[in-house]
Amino acid sequence: MATKHYLSYLEETIRAKWNYLAMTDFDGEHKYTYADIAREIAKLHVTWRECGIKEGDKIALCGRNCANWGLLFLAVESYGTVTVSILPDFTAEGIYSLVDHSEAVLLYVGPNVMKRIDPKQMKGLKATIFMDDMHIVEATPEFSKAYEGAEEAFKKAYPKGVKVSDVHYPTDNFDEIAVINYTSGSTGNPKGVMLTHLNLSGNVEFACQRIPHKPGDKVLSMLPIAHMFGLMFEFLYQVCDGAEVYFLTQAPTPTVLMKAFAQVKPFMILTVPLVIEKIIKKGVLPKISTPTMKILWQTPIIKTIVRKKVKEGLDKIFGGRLRFLIIGGAALNGEVEQVLHDIHYQYCVGYGMTECGPLISYEDWFRYAFHSCGKELPQCRVRIDSEDPTSKDGEIQVKGINVMKGYYKNSEATKAAFTEDGWMRTGDLGVLDKEGNIYIHGRSKNMILGPSGQNIYPEELEDKLNSMPGVVESIVLDRDHKLVALVFPDTSTEGKKLLGTKSLTQQMEENRVAVNKTLPVYSQINSIELVASEFEKTPKRSIKRYLYK
Repeated sequence: MATKHYLSYLEETIRAKWNYLAMTDFDGEHKYTYADIAREIAKLHVTWRECGIKEGDKIALCGRNCANWGLLFLAVESYGTVTVSILPDFTAEGIYSLVDHSEAVLLYVGPNVMKRIDPKQMKGLKATIFMDDMHIVEATPEFSKAYEGAEEAFKKAYPKGVKVSDVHYPTDNFDEIAVINYTSGSTGNPKGVMLTHLNLSGNVEFACQRIPHKPGDKVLSMLPIAHMFGLMFEFLYQVCDGAEVYFLTQAPTPTVLMKAFAQVKPFMILTVPLVIEKIIKKGVLPKISTPTMKILWQTPIIKTIVRKKVKEGLDKIFGGRLRFLIIGGAALNGEVEQVLHDIHYQYCVGYGMTECGPLISYEDWFRYAFHSCGKELPQCRVRIDSEDPTSKDGEIQVKGINVMKGYYKNSEATKAAFTEDGWMRTGDLGVLDKEGNIYIHGRSKNMILGPSGQNIYPEELEDKLNSMPGVVESIVLDRDHKLVALVFPDTSTEGKKLLGTKSLTQQMEENRVAVNKTLPVYSQINSIELVASEFEKTPKRSIKRYLYK
């Protein structure tokens, strides 16, 4: 299929929405119209030319979500340079290592990162620049001198200011690298995923066609923008199609999120399961789990009224203008999805990975198949490596214009990521039904081999455990051929009320027995151990399983 370059979308949108608001820091200082974006991009381009930055050079961005991060990304991409996106949660040593590995010549950092790093440790850089106000933190003498003269050079280049007619960006570079995305993933060994302009364009084009904006639509950028999930669907496609993006510049605590939802009133929320599960488990399940409500929830006619009230309550929490609730990054808890399904909420679960820039599958909520993660995008093909893809689990494999070029300077890992006939291995296991819906059943590397060769997927056991009283989250491990569950318990006030006179140990044993009744003998949980704190997670809120034994 013919693909339209995402920078073409951006050009058209900037021209059409010149004086409309584009990007704002929620509770912050920076605010840009589309005209401001055009002007600031032009200014950065002139600055980089004056300072000797060439097409193909790497420019690293490391900081929390903010309008200036987004602005820098658009400038890097439209200059012909490569964005190196580094998560701000990395240690100082990790940042040094990735800057060095990527061969970045510039590093733009946010305030939280600036406090933790020493720019002198990164010898290959021409400059480290503070993202908030663009001042130089550390630079070579040559760069500093050129940087000082950039303002005058900009005035000479645009004596009458930047106009609509000046907005022209390169669109003949589909095969060139656009982004090297470093993500912690689930292995603990970050790799630089090389995504081309074609990879990004395929994702933007799909989103613009299937999730189009209406005038005045707003979105909240709350997932890490340095991660492809947040970068693509809470920022890039949004500005390419003319939405207003509000960047949550602080940690997304429940209080902060509720305030932001109420003020921004987003048309779409993109989130990971953990956020939705907390909202449903704390705000909905306790109300509908009483004996009376359980009866009313299933009683004809009355259930329609009750479920409508619950839906209206959720709509209010999300700001009142939500048309799309898109969940991804991990499996959604079965009990929580059942509630969303029962109230006919406008939700769907998508599937993707950084290596696909990131989307692989999606389906509009009104056609979404319960428990699935949608259908393959028109931009790619999905196959199941199984003798019977509709009933027997096999690895999900992908081919198409959204699939990465490979891992930067890591030919061995790149080779291992693809089959001999060119399909990318996802490492996820699942099936594909006759309608094309994808159902994921676990990670191949997480699979536990049962006593008689049975395949045990810990995620399925965890889903059951996480629905039990007093359980916030869990991990199921194989210890000496026995299944052990590590559980982080709910010690909140509400959690203690639910326990009543029972101890946590008693409740967990009851949970274990109850869950085991639903499981075949070979996959039953032998014991439960309580942990004192939440499990450590990746930026997309997946548990770092490799840390727990």
